[in-house]
Order: sequence, then structure tokens, then C-alpha cells
Amino acid sequence: MDEKNWLAQRFEENRGHMRGVAYRMLGSLGEADDAVQETWLRLSRSDANDIQNLRGWLTTVVARVCLDMLRSRTARHEKSMDAQMAEPVSRSAARNPESEAQMADSVGLALLVVLDRLSPRERLSFVLHDVLAMPFEEIAPILDSSPAAARQLASRARHRVQGGGAIHSARLGQQRGMVAAFLAALRSSDFEALVKLLDPEIVVRADQAASPTGAPREVRGARIAAQQAIAFSRGAHAARLALIDGLPGLIVAPQGRLTRVLTFSFAQNAIAQINVFGDPARLGELEIALLD
Repeated sequence: MDEKNWLAQRFEENRGHMRGVAYRMLGSLGEADDAVQETWLRLSRSDANDIQNLRGWLTTVVARVCLDMLRSRTARHEKSMDAQMAEPVSRSAARNPESEAQMADSVGLALLVVLDRLSPRERLSFVLHDVLAMPFEEIAPILDSSPAAARQLASRARHRVQGGGAIHSARLGQQRGMVAAFLAALRSSDFEALVKLLDPEIVVRADQAASPTGAPREVRGARIAAQQAIAFSRGAHAARLALIDGLPGLIVAPQGRLTRVLTFSFAQNAIAQINVFGDPARLGELEIALLD
């Protein structure tokens, strides 16, 4: 076997690992495959004799490629990379919805939403250290920083992902319990359980993007609100508990892509108001941290 074929074989042996790293960094299977392809191009232009630990080298390079893509995305507000593909990468899986869903499930759908709110450097530090157990001494050169700085970035990211510990307050704990009960009742289509959780005079408002009619919508009263919630509960399986601007709420993120946010107001140990947001600009303004 000549050197080129040997190198391609070793690359293929590590493809799954690189794809997983890239997907956690980018949140898109198509972009993850783009990053893996760019890594192959860089490997093919390198002197393999100088690489002592190929897996480590590939992990470092794909992480750097992802960091560049995240920075480019942030700067240009884009989510595509139209590079010319070359062997040995197959593009079929990148456009396979089932493959995308399986990868999203393996990472955690809601986690992808929160990771998307981190800065590129925070995201890289958190994914490489907390998810992939890479030491900060190896992460630091990728960031062109010190291990201490990389550690601080990961800590900051971890704080945001975990909700900053604010949920331990008694009041927030009680509110979280009500939102969790609301989600459970919604998933089981339990009308009476929903009514018991809602204030009799509850107001539910949905913006234009979140409304099933395509126009802003307002519903008043516990029984009507419960009926409407059950009628449009098909997306409840993709809902997750989260802190929304510091308060317990729900995010709806099918395949890790944020589509809806529900915020809650409380009165007399009941849910007094629910706001449903679907407008992308509004969603981008919210601070989100996972609770489950």
C-alpha cells in the first residue's frame, strides 16, 4: 500500500471522531463534513512523517477549522461554506435528515442551542475539555492562549450551559417545578392537569412567527389556554426546560435548532402568563441556559 492510500485509510478510521468533534462545535452536519473535508485537504498537503500522533493531530486541525468557521459565521452572520469537495469525503450522509437527527440526539438537542450562544472560543474550550476530555495544555495552542486562559473560557461556558447555579433559590425551584409539570402535562395531553397549573385568568400571547394563524394571537382563561396548548402540542417532545433571561421557561429545538421559546410569569402559585416567541430576531436576544 502506497503512502497516500495508507494515509487515506488512517483518515477514514478517524472520520467518526472528527465528525463528532466538528458537529459539537458547529451544530450542523453539513458544516461538520465541510470541516472534516478541509482537515483532509490539510493532511494531504502535510508531511505525514512529521506527525507522531495522527488522531491528536486531526483533532487539533479539525478544531482549528471549526474555530475559523465559527468566527466567520459570527462576523458575516452566515451559516454556509461553499468549498469544493474532494475525495475521500462522501457527501451523502451530510444531506441525510435521519443521519442529522441521530447525530443531534447523540449530542443532546437542547445543548446545541445553548452552545450556539457561546462565543467561538468559549465553545471550543467547553467542547474540547468538558465533552472530549482534552487537557487545557493541548487546547491552549489552538486558541493561541495560555492553559489558564483556556480554563477560564471553559469555566465561563460551563457556567452558562448549567444556568449559573441560580436555580437553587427556593423561588426559582418552585417555578421550575411548575414549568416542568406544565411540560409533562402537555406531553401527555392531560387537560385537567394543565388547567390546575394555570391561573383562571391566564393570558397566553404568541408572536406572529409562533402563531399557528400567522398573526399575533392572544388567548385568555385557563380552560381555553389548556385546550389551545393541547391542540398545538405536537412539538412538545422537542421542548426542554431552560432558564430564559434568568427565569424558568421552555425552548423548542427539533434537531437542535431553536424554533420557539416559551416564557412564564407566576402569581399565587400558578402560571399567570405565557409568552411564545418564534421571531428569529427576538430569539437571538434571549439568554438561554439549560436546566435538563
